[in-house]
Amino acid sequence: MPKDMQASPRSDWTREEAERIFHQPFMDLLFQAQSVHRAHFDPNRVQMSRLLSVKTGGCPEDCSYCSQSARNGAKLSASKLMQVERVIAEARKAKAAGATRYCMGAAWREPKDRDMPAIEAMVQGVRALGMETCMTLGMLSDTQVLRLKDAGLDYYNHNIDTSEAHYSNVITTRTFAERLDTLARVREAGIKVCSGGILGLGENDGDRIDMLLALATLPEHPESVPINMLIPMAGTPLAEAPPVDPIDFVRVIALARILMPCSHVRLSAGRTAMSDEMQALCFFAGANSLFMGDTLLTAGNPEESADRRLMDRLGILPEGSACH
Repeated sequence: MPKDMQASPRSDWTREEAERIFHQPFMDLLFQAQSVHRAHFDPNRVQMSRLLSVKTGGCPEDCSYCSQSARNGAKLSASKLMQVERVIAEARKAKAAGATRYCMGAAWREPKDRDMPAIEAMVQGVRALGMETCMTLGMLSDTQVLRLKDAGLDYYNHNIDTSEAHYSNVITTRTFAERLDTLARVREAGIKVCSGGILGLGENDGDRIDMLLALATLPEHPESVPINMLIPMAGTPLAEAPPVDPIDFVRVIALARILMPCSHVRLSAGRTAMSDEMQALCFFAGANSLFMGDTLLTAGNPEESADRRLMDRLGILPEGSACH
């Protein structure tokens, strides 16, 4: 078996290897990705998550793609942190609809200590429902990480967004190194890592390869790797960004699957612009997780009925098992 098809995950991928895989003929790339996928996961199972914005807008960061940034021109009113009881009620509905993981996001650079008791209560309440928990709150202090761990948090999401070389063209209020530092702090505390990126930020193929390499060469791969397709938001600097080519997007999914064979590769934002056929190709290329529900933070998402119809057509069922 070739080195890049080994069963165990590797953290010593080289740029030359990744480029060779990424640029091979499309059918060969898909065959390799599907072969790796089948070696580690049931190809007919997809993990289902639900995402809720527990605090929207007013973020001091300047992420060019984000309507929640107070520095961008998007007209999005800032809200206060949602009441714990409402979060638990929404999680209960998500579980009833088939979600196994509940992801909660707050538009912060970092949480304030005064907000931690409510955040901890959300984690504890969702876990009490028998669901996995995930939070995305920005940067964390050592103390905050430990508090989340003690509350029982399963996953922490902190996307690196793009390559280190392209990063400063998209965000200037936080460095790429700070993103990696947060991931290391979360991992050291024993919380599972969820980290991926966004396509459509003006990056090139090299940036997309480098973004995945940054994750695939970590000492431990992220357990979840969300791959987002930019949804241009009115008022943001990237409001007029050109769409991502569907074949290019599928290539990134395939490379993520090959480089990180035991990670859940999640189709995240942007699915409203994807045809059923494009999503089916993504699943074939190794995507095995998606967000259900008609809203992702402030962006639209396919209705659950549309997802169910697509999954029925493809013979895909919700997944509850881990990589084997």
